[in-house]
Amino acid sequence: MFVTGRLPIALGIGVVPLVLAGLAGFSGYAALGIWVLLCAALVLIDVLLAASPARVAVTRRVPARSRLGEPVPVSVALHNIGSRTLDAVIRDAWQPTAGAPAARQRLSIPAGERRRVDIPLIPRRRGELVSEFVMVRSRGPLGIAGRQARHRVRGAIRVLPAFSSRKHLPSRLARLRELDGNTSIQVRGQGTEFDSLREYVRGDDVRSIDWRATARAGTTMLRTWRPERDRHVVIIIDTGRTAAARVGDGTRVDAALEATLLLAALASRAGDHVHLLMYDRVVRARVTGVEGAALLPALTDAMSPVHARLVDTDWTGAFAAVRTLTTRPSLIVVLTAQDAAESARGFLGAFPDASRATSILVGSVTDDGVAALAEQRGSREDIYLAAAAERTMRDAENVADAIRRAGGEALAADPEALPPRIADRYLELKAAGRL
Repeated sequence: MFVTGRLPIALGIGVVPLVLAGLAGFSGYAALGIWVLLCAALVLIDVLLAASPARVAVTRRVPARSRLGEPVPVSVALHNIGSRTLDAVIRDAWQPTAGAPAARQRLSIPAGERRRVDIPLIPRRRGELVSEFVMVRSRGPLGIAGRQARHRVRGAIRVLPAFSSRKHLPSRLARLRELDGNTSIQVRGQGTEFDSLREYVRGDDVRSIDWRATARAGTTMLRTWRPERDRHVVIIIDTGRTAAARVGDGTRVDAALEATLLLAALASRAGDHVHLLMYDRVVRARVTGVEGAALLPALTDAMSPVHARLVDTDWTGAFAAVRTLTTRPSLIVVLTAQDAAESARGFLGAFPDASRATSILVGSVTDDGVAALAEQRGSREDIYLAAAAERTMRDAENVADAIRRAGGEALAADPEALPPRIADRYLELKAAGRL
């Protein structure tokens, strides 16, 4: 059973007869006892007259997946199988990060009828969101008390990354189509392969004329070329403690997921093979051998439940795990936060030999607030903060220089700019024939 806010009000009203009894010469304690017993009787009557909330069949309608920040249409259906009208208050027990409305849903269900309640969710966290039960309260006619029952009807939603960087995909795909030879510019060079034959047009490079095809066709035929396909792109996402730092509205690992999805969508359209590894001390997520339209769903499913952990990343194990994905020359993209010399020693010590890969790209998420602090000079505190910010930026530059000396390439940008910068660099490597 439960009681409502009307019970304290009813008990408070008992102060009036208590004062009147004292003025009339009666014992105040006796009057108070009588009033409390009367209120208890009212509670008992209200509980007995309330419809049974246990005699309700509860079902859910929950989508299996949703993207972070998007509204999720969730509903709960209640079928009153009892013999009395149910004056119900419904609470669906979602966790706070599901973004369920705080207000309880009220409805009246006549005997034998069914009602459906919409419970819109706006998820604020990736991963599995779960509601283990639905609480149904049945209020009595007096509204003082009632009965409640817990119905164990499990609901679960997998919240996928938002993929807000997909707005950059159309422009990059247009550049890829131009690079891929779908325009009139098709040039042979390093990193290209034979595509097709077409008739010679005045102005074409005569060095690309295929004389054997010309002899067979009776007209001048020209070879066309396109960037090589079937290359391998390996993406490593650091899920260690440095990835847990908040930058903007999310964490560094959230920005890494956005960069991964944009690069994977672009590389998949280019005909390359994409492999994903999320690692700190063990493999947290791994996607390999998935091609075409199934790639992005597989990536988002694997990414969604993974969050940063407060442990130091084992980079020796991470780069060893890369060698189990592919042994062919590849583009290795490492998404991490290497901005301090002390924490970067293990990373630089395990840095792979650049001769084993076409290119090694290290992407780091930066905080624009650090650069803004470095420009403040308003007070003594601002000067100290500016000095600390300058030291932070200098340490990040030192680590980036060390990565370049080790044969890699360092890219650093804020969460909004990092995904398109990595995608642009991928296209540049394609155009240069290095991938």
